[in-house]
Amino acid sequence: MNKQKMPLQVWVLTLAAFAIGTAEFVIAGILPQVAHSLLITEGQAGYLISAYALAIVVGGPLLTIYLARFNKKTVLAGLMVLFIVGNLLSAFAPNYIVLIASRVITGLVQGPFYGIGAVVATNLVSEKMAGRAVGQMFAGLTLANVLGVPGGTWIGLQFGWHTTFLTVAAFGLMALFFITAVIRPAGHGEAKDVKEQLLAFKNPMLLLSLAITVFAWSGFMTLYGYLAPIAMHITGFAEGTVTWILVIVGLGLIIGNTIGGRSSDKNLHRASMFWAIAMIVSLVAVGLAVESKIMFIAAAFVFGIASFANVPAMQLRVMNHGGEGQELAATANISAFNLANAFGGFLGGMVLDSPMGASMIPYAAVVVPVVGLWLIAKANRRERSQPTVTPAFTH
Repeated sequence: MNKQKMPLQVWVLTLAAFAIGTAEFVIAGILPQVAHSLLITEGQAGYLISAYALAIVVGGPLLTIYLARFNKKTVLAGLMVLFIVGNLLSAFAPNYIVLIASRVITGLVQGPFYGIGAVVATNLVSEKMAGRAVGQMFAGLTLANVLGVPGGTWIGLQFGWHTTFLTVAAFGLMALFFITAVIRPAGHGEAKDVKEQLLAFKNPMLLLSLAITVFAWSGFMTLYGYLAPIAMHITGFAEGTVTWILVIVGLGLIIGNTIGGRSSDKNLHRASMFWAIAMIVSLVAVGLAVESKIMFIAAAFVFGIASFANVPAMQLRVMNHGGEGQELAATANISAFNLANAFGGFLGGMVLDSPMGASMIPYAAVVVPVVGLWLIAKANRRERSQPTVTPAFTH
Protein backbone atom coordinates (compact mmCIF):
# COMPACT_ATOMS: atom_id res chain seq x y z
CA MET A 1 0.00 0.00 0.00
CA ASN A 2 2.82 2.36 0.79
CA LYS A 3 4.08 1.95 -2.78
CA GLN A 4 0.71 2.74 -4.32
CA LYS A 5 1.09 5.20 -7.17
CA MET A 6 -0.86 8.42 -7.23
CA PRO A 7 -3.81 8.02 -9.67
CA LEU A 8 -3.93 10.16 -12.81
CA GLN A 9 -7.16 11.79 -11.57
CA VAL A 10 -5.26 13.28 -8.62
CA TRP A 11 -2.73 14.80 -11.02
CA VAL A 12 -5.60 16.39 -12.95
CA LEU A 13 -6.84 17.92 -9.70
CA THR A 14 -3.27 19.16 -9.20
CA LEU A 15 -3.45 20.96 -12.55
CA ALA A 16 -6.76 22.58 -11.62
CA ALA A 17 -5.34 23.58 -8.22
CA PHE A 18 -2.42 25.16 -10.09
CA ALA A 19 -4.77 27.35 -12.14
CA ILE A 20 -6.83 28.33 -9.09
CA GLY A 21 -3.75 28.97 -6.96
CA THR A 22 -2.25 31.19 -9.64
CA ALA A 23 -5.46 33.23 -9.77
CA GLU A 24 -5.46 33.61 -6.00
CA PHE A 25 -1.84 34.57 -5.40
CA VAL A 26 -0.75 36.30 -8.61
CA ILE A 27 -2.08 39.59 -7.25
CA ALA A 28 0.92 39.56 -4.88
CA GLY A 29 3.30 39.92 -7.83
CA ILE A 30 1.34 42.50 -9.84
CA LEU A 31 0.01 44.53 -6.92
CA PRO A 32 2.23 47.60 -7.56
CA GLN A 33 1.24 47.60 -11.27
CA VAL A 34 -2.47 47.31 -10.49
CA ALA A 35 -2.22 50.16 -8.00
CA HIS A 36 -0.39 52.40 -10.49
CA SER A 37 -2.75 51.54 -13.35
CA LEU A 38 -5.94 52.15 -11.36
CA LEU A 39 -4.59 55.20 -9.49
CA ILE A 40 -5.01 53.67 -6.03
CA THR A 41 -2.58 52.98 -3.16
CA GLU A 42 -0.83 49.62 -2.88
CA GLY A 43 -2.73 49.06 0.36
CA GLN A 44 -6.04 49.54 -1.48
CA ALA A 45 -4.86 47.17 -4.21
CA GLY A 46 -4.14 44.67 -1.45
CA TYR A 47 -7.83 44.68 -0.56
CA LEU A 48 -8.33 42.70 -3.78
CA ILE A 49 -6.81 39.85 -1.76
CA SER A 50 -9.44 40.31 0.92
CA ALA A 51 -12.31 40.49 -1.60
CA TYR A 52 -11.23 37.20 -3.17
CA ALA A 53 -10.78 35.54 0.20
CA LEU A 54 -14.12 36.71 1.61
CA ALA A 55 -15.89 35.34 -1.48
CA ILE A 56 -14.45 31.95 -0.56
CA VAL A 57 -15.39 32.32 3.09
CA VAL A 58 -19.03 33.18 2.41
CA GLY A 59 -19.72 31.48 -0.90
CA GLY A 60 -17.74 28.27 -0.48
CA PRO A 61 -19.84 26.48 2.16
CA LEU A 62 -23.15 27.67 0.64
CA LEU A 63 -22.18 26.43 -2.82
CA THR A 64 -20.95 23.12 -1.42
CA ILE A 65 -24.22 22.46 0.41
CA TYR A 66 -26.05 22.91 -2.89
CA LEU A 67 -23.51 21.19 -5.17
CA ALA A 68 -22.93 18.10 -3.00
CA ARG A 69 -26.07 16.48 -4.47
CA PHE A 70 -24.65 16.44 -8.00
CA ASN A 71 -22.14 14.27 -9.83
CA LYS A 72 -18.71 15.34 -8.65
CA LYS A 73 -17.21 15.42 -12.14
CA THR A 74 -20.00 17.72 -13.34
CA VAL A 75 -19.53 19.96 -10.30
CA LEU A 76 -15.77 20.25 -10.78
CA ALA A 77 -16.20 21.03 -14.48
CA GLY A 78 -18.91 23.61 -13.81
CA LEU A 79 -16.75 25.32 -11.21
CA MET A 80 -13.90 25.59 -13.72
CA VAL A 81 -16.25 27.25 -16.20
CA LEU A 82 -17.11 29.88 -13.56
CA PHE A 83 -13.40 30.26 -12.84
CA ILE A 84 -12.68 30.99 -16.51
CA VAL A 85 -15.48 33.57 -16.67
CA GLY A 86 -14.20 35.34 -13.54
CA ASN A 87 -10.66 35.63 -14.86
CA LEU A 88 -11.84 36.88 -18.25
CA LEU A 89 -13.71 39.63 -16.41
CA SER A 90 -10.52 40.46 -14.51
CA ALA A 91 -8.58 40.57 -17.76
CA PHE A 92 -10.92 43.17 -19.24
CA ALA A 93 -11.72 45.07 -16.03
CA PRO A 94 -11.67 48.83 -16.80
CA ASN A 95 -11.62 50.00 -13.17
CA TYR A 96 -11.17 49.03 -9.51
CA ILE A 97 -14.83 48.22 -8.84
CA VAL A 98 -15.12 45.82 -11.79
CA LEU A 99 -11.85 44.17 -10.81
CA ILE A 100 -13.10 43.62 -7.25
CA ALA A 101 -16.34 42.13 -8.62
CA SER A 102 -14.43 39.79 -10.92
CA ARG A 103 -12.23 38.66 -8.04
CA VAL A 104 -15.33 37.85 -6.00
CA ILE A 105 -16.71 35.72 -8.86
CA THR A 106 -13.41 33.86 -9.19
CA GLY A 107 -13.16 33.41 -5.44
CA LEU A 108 -16.51 31.63 -5.29
CA VAL A 109 -14.91 28.70 -7.12
CA GLN A 110 -12.04 27.92 -4.81
CA GLY A 111 -13.83 26.71 -1.68
CA PRO A 112 -16.08 24.07 -3.22
CA PHE A 113 -13.43 22.96 -5.74
CA TYR A 114 -10.72 22.38 -3.14
CA GLY A 115 -13.19 20.93 -0.63
CA ILE A 116 -14.87 18.48 -3.02
CA GLY A 117 -11.60 17.85 -4.85
CA ALA A 118 -9.84 16.90 -1.61
CA VAL A 119 -12.52 14.31 -0.84
CA VAL A 120 -12.28 12.93 -4.39
CA ALA A 121 -8.48 12.73 -4.08
CA THR A 122 -8.49 10.88 -0.75
CA ASN A 123 -11.11 8.41 -1.96
CA LEU A 124 -8.79 7.41 -4.81
CA VAL A 125 -6.04 6.14 -2.49
CA SER A 126 -5.59 4.06 0.65
CA GLU A 127 -6.12 5.69 4.04
CA LYS A 128 -2.37 5.53 4.70
CA MET A 129 -1.81 7.77 1.68
CA ALA A 130 -4.58 10.25 2.49
CA GLY A 131 -2.16 12.96 3.62
CA ARG A 132 -0.07 12.54 0.49
CA ALA A 133 -3.16 12.64 -1.74
CA VAL A 134 -4.24 15.93 -0.16
CA GLY A 135 -0.65 17.14 -0.39
CA GLN A 136 -0.49 16.12 -4.06
CA MET A 137 -3.61 18.07 -4.91
CA PHE A 138 -2.39 21.11 -2.98
CA ALA A 139 0.97 20.71 -4.73
CA GLY A 140 -0.79 22.48 -7.59
CA LEU A 141 -1.23 25.41 -5.24
CA THR A 142 2.45 25.40 -4.34
CA LEU A 143 3.48 24.95 -7.97
CA ALA A 144 1.39 28.02 -8.74
CA ASN A 145 3.70 29.95 -6.47
CA VAL A 146 6.81 28.64 -8.26
CA LEU A 147 5.64 29.00 -11.85
CA GLY A 148 2.20 30.59 -11.99
CA VAL A 149 2.74 33.63 -9.77
CA PRO A 150 6.26 34.49 -10.99
CA GLY A 151 5.19 33.79 -14.58
CA GLY A 152 2.09 35.91 -14.16
CA THR A 153 4.22 38.65 -12.61
CA TRP A 154 6.63 38.57 -15.57
CA ILE A 155 3.72 38.67 -18.03
CA GLY A 156 2.31 41.64 -16.14
CA LEU A 157 5.63 43.47 -16.34
CA GLN A 158 6.00 42.77 -20.06
CA PHE A 159 2.43 43.00 -21.35
CA GLY A 160 0.33 44.51 -18.55
CA TRP A 161 -1.59 42.98 -15.67
CA HIS A 162 -4.72 42.49 -17.80
CA THR A 163 -2.77 39.92 -19.83
CA THR A 164 -1.83 38.11 -16.63
CA PHE A 165 -5.49 37.32 -15.91
CA LEU A 166 -6.07 36.35 -19.54
CA THR A 167 -3.28 33.80 -19.20
CA VAL A 168 -4.80 32.43 -15.98
CA ALA A 169 -8.11 31.98 -17.82
CA ALA A 170 -6.25 29.94 -20.46
CA PHE A 171 -4.89 27.61 -17.77
CA GLY A 172 -8.43 27.25 -16.45
CA LEU A 173 -9.54 26.17 -19.91
CA MET A 174 -6.77 23.56 -20.01
CA ALA A 175 -7.83 22.22 -16.59
CA LEU A 176 -11.45 22.06 -17.74
CA PHE A 177 -10.44 19.92 -20.72
CA PHE A 178 -8.59 17.36 -18.58
CA ILE A 179 -11.34 17.24 -15.94
CA THR A 180 -13.90 16.32 -18.59
CA ALA A 181 -11.49 13.84 -20.22
CA VAL A 182 -10.01 12.06 -17.18
CA ILE A 183 -12.10 12.41 -14.01
CA ARG A 184 -14.58 9.57 -13.63
CA PRO A 185 -18.22 10.38 -12.75
CA ALA A 186 -18.79 9.81 -9.04
CA GLY A 187 -21.04 10.75 -6.21
CA HIS A 188 -24.35 11.30 -8.04
CA GLY A 189 -27.27 10.88 -5.71
CA GLU A 190 -25.05 10.32 -2.66
CA ALA A 191 -25.47 13.77 -1.11
CA LYS A 192 -26.65 13.93 2.44
CA ASP A 193 -29.56 16.04 3.62
CA VAL A 194 -28.55 19.61 4.43
CA LYS A 195 -29.41 19.15 8.12
CA GLU A 196 -27.35 15.96 8.17
CA GLN A 197 -24.35 17.80 6.71
CA LEU A 198 -24.70 20.65 9.19
CA LEU A 199 -24.86 18.24 12.15
CA ALA A 200 -21.12 17.75 11.78
CA PHE A 201 -20.65 21.31 12.97
CA LYS A 202 -22.08 20.39 16.38
CA ASN A 203 -18.80 18.56 16.94
CA PRO A 204 -16.67 20.92 19.08
CA MET A 205 -13.49 19.33 17.71
CA LEU A 206 -14.46 20.29 14.16
CA LEU A 207 -15.06 23.87 15.24
CA LEU A 208 -11.73 23.91 17.09
CA SER A 209 -9.98 22.53 14.01
CA LEU A 210 -11.46 25.28 11.85
CA ALA A 211 -10.38 27.88 14.41
CA ILE A 212 -6.84 26.50 14.23
CA THR A 213 -6.77 27.13 10.49
CA VAL A 214 -8.07 30.70 10.84
CA PHE A 215 -5.63 31.74 13.55
CA ALA A 216 -2.54 29.70 12.72
CA TRP A 217 -2.67 30.52 8.99
CA SER A 218 -3.35 34.26 9.21
CA GLY A 219 0.32 35.19 9.15
CA PHE A 220 0.87 33.71 5.69
CA MET A 221 -0.99 36.24 3.55
CA THR A 222 -0.09 39.11 5.87
CA LEU A 223 3.48 38.65 4.64
CA TYR A 224 3.15 36.89 1.29
CA GLY A 225 0.64 39.37 -0.12
CA TYR A 226 3.11 42.21 0.46
CA LEU A 227 6.44 40.58 -0.38
CA ALA A 228 6.77 42.78 -3.47
CA PRO A 229 6.48 46.13 -1.61
CA ILE A 230 8.80 44.88 1.16
CA ALA A 231 11.40 43.64 -1.31
CA MET A 232 11.27 46.82 -3.40
CA HIS A 233 10.81 49.56 -0.80
CA ILE A 234 12.78 48.17 2.16
CA THR A 235 15.31 45.60 0.94
CA GLY A 236 16.04 47.54 -2.25
CA PHE A 237 15.34 44.99 -4.98
CA ALA A 238 14.46 46.21 -8.47
CA GLU A 239 10.91 45.60 -9.68
CA GLY A 240 12.03 42.96 -12.19
CA THR A 241 13.76 40.96 -9.43
CA VAL A 242 10.50 40.37 -7.57
CA THR A 243 9.63 37.60 -10.04
CA TRP A 244 12.68 35.58 -8.99
CA ILE A 245 12.06 36.16 -5.31
CA LEU A 246 8.57 34.69 -5.77
CA VAL A 247 10.12 31.70 -7.59
CA ILE A 248 12.42 31.04 -4.63
CA VAL A 249 9.55 31.35 -2.14
CA GLY A 250 7.46 29.08 -4.35
CA LEU A 251 10.16 26.41 -4.29
CA GLY A 252 9.98 26.58 -0.52
CA LEU A 253 6.20 26.12 -0.69
CA ILE A 254 6.60 22.93 -2.76
CA ILE A 255 9.15 21.50 -0.34
CA GLY A 256 7.00 22.43 2.63
CA ASN A 257 3.84 20.93 1.13
CA THR A 258 5.64 17.63 0.44
CA ILE A 259 7.25 17.42 3.87
CA GLY A 260 4.01 18.48 5.54
CA GLY A 261 1.99 15.75 3.83
CA ARG A 262 4.42 13.01 4.83
CA SER A 263 4.90 14.26 8.38
CA SER A 264 1.11 14.52 8.85
CA ASP A 265 0.68 10.90 7.77
CA LYS A 266 3.28 9.85 10.35
CA ASN A 267 2.10 11.93 13.31
CA LEU A 268 -0.57 14.57 12.84
CA HIS A 269 -0.26 16.01 16.35
CA ARG A 270 3.49 16.44 16.23
CA ALA A 271 3.46 17.78 12.66
CA SER A 272 0.79 20.38 13.32
CA MET A 273 2.62 21.73 16.38
CA PHE A 274 6.08 21.71 14.83
CA TRP A 275 5.12 23.47 11.59
CA ALA A 276 3.03 26.11 13.33
CA ILE A 277 6.04 27.03 15.45
CA ALA A 278 8.30 26.96 12.39
CA MET A 279 6.04 29.39 10.54
CA ILE A 280 6.07 31.87 13.42
CA VAL A 281 9.87 31.68 13.66
CA SER A 282 10.20 32.18 9.91
CA LEU A 283 8.07 35.35 10.01
CA VAL A 284 10.35 36.83 12.65
CA ALA A 285 13.37 35.79 10.57
CA VAL A 286 12.04 37.66 7.54
CA GLY A 287 11.52 40.76 9.66
CA LEU A 288 15.09 40.60 10.94
CA ALA A 289 16.48 40.05 7.43
CA VAL A 290 14.85 42.93 5.51
CA GLU A 291 18.04 45.02 5.44
CA SER A 292 20.09 42.32 3.69
CA LYS A 293 19.21 41.04 0.22
CA ILE A 294 20.84 37.64 0.69
CA MET A 295 19.39 37.10 4.17
CA PHE A 296 15.97 38.30 3.02
CA ILE A 297 15.87 35.74 0.19
CA ALA A 298 17.03 32.97 2.53
CA ALA A 299 14.46 33.87 5.18
CA ALA A 300 11.69 34.13 2.57
CA PHE A 301 12.61 30.66 1.29
CA VAL A 302 12.37 29.21 4.81
CA PHE A 303 9.06 31.04 5.26
CA GLY A 304 7.76 29.24 2.16
CA ILE A 305 8.75 25.84 3.54
CA ALA A 306 7.35 26.44 7.00
CA SER A 307 4.08 27.96 5.77
CA PHE A 308 2.85 25.29 3.38
CA ALA A 309 4.01 22.41 5.56
CA ASN A 310 0.99 23.39 7.69
CA VAL A 311 -1.59 22.88 4.92
CA PRO A 312 -1.97 19.04 4.85
CA ALA A 313 -2.13 18.87 8.65
CA MET A 314 -4.79 21.56 8.86
CA GLN A 315 -6.91 19.98 6.11
CA LEU A 316 -6.60 16.45 7.47
CA ARG A 317 -7.50 17.49 11.01
CA VAL A 318 -10.76 19.06 9.80
CA MET A 319 -11.63 16.09 7.58
CA ASN A 320 -10.99 13.72 10.50
CA HIS A 321 -13.83 15.41 12.38
CA GLY A 322 -16.15 16.01 9.40
CA GLY A 323 -18.35 12.95 9.95
CA GLU A 324 -21.32 12.82 7.55
CA GLY A 325 -20.60 16.35 6.36
CA GLN A 326 -17.04 15.67 5.24
CA GLU A 327 -17.24 17.61 1.97
CA LEU A 328 -18.83 20.59 3.69
CA ALA A 329 -16.24 20.41 6.47
CA ALA A 330 -13.40 20.28 3.94
CA THR A 331 -14.86 23.28 2.11
CA ALA A 332 -15.39 25.13 5.39
CA ASN A 333 -11.68 24.68 6.04
CA ILE A 334 -10.89 26.30 2.69
CA SER A 335 -13.11 29.14 3.88
CA ALA A 336 -11.13 29.18 7.12
CA PHE A 337 -7.87 29.45 5.17
CA ASN A 338 -9.29 32.36 3.23
CA LEU A 339 -10.80 34.08 6.24
CA ALA A 340 -7.22 34.10 7.47
CA ASN A 341 -6.09 35.37 4.03
CA ALA A 342 -8.71 38.12 4.08
CA PHE A 343 -7.59 39.25 7.52
CA GLY A 344 -3.94 38.97 6.51
CA GLY A 345 -4.49 41.04 3.35
CA PHE A 346 -6.31 43.68 5.38
CA LEU A 347 -3.73 43.73 8.19
CA GLY A 348 -0.79 43.90 5.81
CA GLY A 349 -2.43 46.70 3.83
CA MET A 350 -3.08 48.72 6.98
CA VAL A 351 0.50 48.34 8.18
CA LEU A 352 1.87 49.19 4.73
CA ASP A 353 -0.14 52.43 4.50
CA SER A 354 0.55 53.37 8.14
CA PRO A 355 3.60 55.23 9.51
CA MET A 356 5.04 51.82 10.52
CA GLY A 357 5.54 50.93 6.85
CA ALA A 358 6.47 47.73 5.05
CA SER A 359 9.33 46.76 7.37
CA MET A 360 6.87 46.03 10.21
CA ILE A 361 4.63 43.68 8.21
CA PRO A 362 6.51 40.47 9.15
CA TYR A 363 6.23 41.30 12.87
CA ALA A 364 2.53 42.18 12.56
CA ALA A 365 2.06 38.79 10.88
CA VAL A 366 3.25 36.94 14.00
CA VAL A 367 0.62 38.08 16.48
CA VAL A 368 -2.46 36.03 15.52
CA PRO A 369 -0.61 32.73 14.70
CA VAL A 370 0.55 32.62 18.33
CA VAL A 371 -3.11 32.17 19.29
CA GLY A 372 -3.34 29.43 16.65
CA LEU A 373 -0.40 27.64 18.26
CA TRP A 374 -2.23 27.63 21.59
CA LEU A 375 -5.33 26.18 19.90
CA ILE A 376 -3.25 23.40 18.30
CA ALA A 377 -1.89 22.43 21.71
CA LYS A 378 -5.43 22.41 23.09
CA ALA A 379 -6.73 20.24 20.21
CA ASN A 380 -3.84 17.78 20.56
CA ARG A 381 -4.58 17.32 24.26
CA ARG A 382 -8.27 16.68 23.58
CA GLU A 383 -7.59 14.20 20.78
CA ARG A 384 -5.11 12.26 22.88
CA SER A 385 -7.65 11.99 25.69
CA GLN A 386 -10.35 10.92 23.18
CA PRO A 387 -8.43 8.82 20.64
CA THR A 388 -11.50 7.56 18.81
CA VAL A 389 -12.05 9.85 15.83
CA THR A 390 -14.59 9.63 13.07
CA PRO A 391 -12.72 8.09 10.10
CA ALA A 392 -11.88 10.77 7.61
CA PHE A 393 -12.07 8.69 4.49
CA THR A 394 -14.37 6.08 3.06
CA HIS A 395 -13.52 4.05 -0.01
